[in-house]
Amino acid sequence: MQILIINSGSSSIKFQIIEMPSETIICKGLVERIGHENAEIHYEVRGVSMSEMKSLSNHKEGLQAITDMLMHDKIGVLKTPDEISLVGHRVVHGGNRFDQPTRIDATVLEEIERLSVLAPLHNPANATGIKVATEMFKNAIQIAVFDTAFHQTLPEKAYRYAMPKTLADEHHIRVFGFHGTSHKYVTKKAIDYLKTRSGKIISIHLGNGFSITAVKEGKSVDHSLGFGPSNGLIMGTRSGDIDQSVVFYLMDVLGLSSQEVNELLQKQSGLLGLTGYSDLRDIQDKAAQGNKDCNLALNMMAYRIKKFIGSYITVLNGVDAILFTAGIGENSSLLRAMVCENMDALGIQIDTNKNQERAKGIHEIQGVDSDVKILVIPTNEELEIAKQAFELMTS
Repeated sequence: MQILIINSGSSSIKFQIIEMPSETIICKGLVERIGHENAEIHYEVRGVSMSEMKSLSNHKEGLQAITDMLMHDKIGVLKTPDEISLVGHRVVHGGNRFDQPTRIDATVLEEIERLSVLAPLHNPANATGIKVATEMFKNAIQIAVFDTAFHQTLPEKAYRYAMPKTLADEHHIRVFGFHGTSHKYVTKKAIDYLKTRSGKIISIHLGNGFSITAVKEGKSVDHSLGFGPSNGLIMGTRSGDIDQSVVFYLMDVLGLSSQEVNELLQKQSGLLGLTGYSDLRDIQDKAAQGNKDCNLALNMMAYRIKKFIGSYITVLNGVDAILFTAGIGENSSLLRAMVCENMDALGIQIDTNKNQERAKGIHEIQGVDSDVKILVIPTNEELEIAKQAFELMTS
C-alpha cells in the first residue's frame, strides 16, 4: 500500500510517499517559507535531490506544487492519482473528541475547522491539505492523525487549569498539548536506544513551533503547550508564555481588539517580534555579525528552554536523557550548546566536538562526565503518521 503523508505546518509542508508495511520511502520533500517570495521546494526521489525557489503565497499553492512534482513526467513517481490508496494527514488540534487516528469525512473535517480557533496557525493549513488531497486523490481514503493524542496521558494535576471547574469542564478548557506525533516518535526511538521502558525523558521539539515534553515509561506526563499551541517556549512568530495582564493592558489601555491581540501574539511576536526575523538561520547569521537583538533572542530562547528542563527534572524526579529533535533541534548546534551550558548542577554536560558533528540517526552529544544522555534524534512524523494510518486501515 502506497501512503501519501502530508504534514502541513504553520509555514511549511513536509510530504512523503511511503510503501507500507515495508516502511520504504518512495519519495519525500519539503516546501518551506510559505508566504515568502523565496519559498523553497525540496524533493528527493531515487537518491536524487533537487531544489527550486518560487513564490508561494499560501498552503494551497504549496500543495499544488507538491502534486505537480509527484505527477511530473520525468521526476514524478505517480502516473495517476489512483496509485495512492491512502493519504495520512497531520492535524494539530483534535480537541477532546479525537484521541486516535480517524478516517476523515465531512463531519470530521468540519470539527477540524471548528478547532481552528485554538490552533489558528495550523488547523486551517491542515484542513486545506485535506481538501486539496481529497480533490487530487479522489479514490484515496483520508486519515487524520492528531498531535494532541499523545498527551491524553497527562495527569489531571498537569492538564487542569486553576479556574472554575464547572466552566472548564463544560467548555473542555484544559491543556491539550501538541507536537505529539513527533514527541511520540522520538521517545519511542530513545526508549529502544536506551533499552529501557521506565526511562525518564525530556523531549525538546524545536521546529518553527517549539515544545518540550516530560515522558515517563513512554507516556507524556507534562508538556509546555496548552489549550492552544501558543504558550510555553518562544517560537518563530508566537510569544510563548506571557502574563495575562499584558493581554488585558493591550485591550483595555491600548484599545486593541481580541482579534488584534491574537494576531499580535500568534503572528507578530516570538523571534519575529524580537528581531524582525522568524527563521532561526537568519537570526544566527545576524547574531554572528553582532546584531544585539538577535543575540538577545537566542539567549531568551535558551533561557526559557533551560527553565522547562529544570522544572521537568523535578516532575520526573530525575532524567535519563534529553532529546533534541525537529529542524532546529537537529541542526542548530549553537542553540543546543546554549541550552546545555552551565547545567552541571543537574548532571548535564555537553561535548563541544560531538555537538558540532553531523551524523545520521541517533547521535550522542553529552560529555564523558555527564550523568544525563543528550541525544539528537531526527524526527519522522511522516513515518509515524503512516504507521498509525496503516494500522487503522488493517486492524
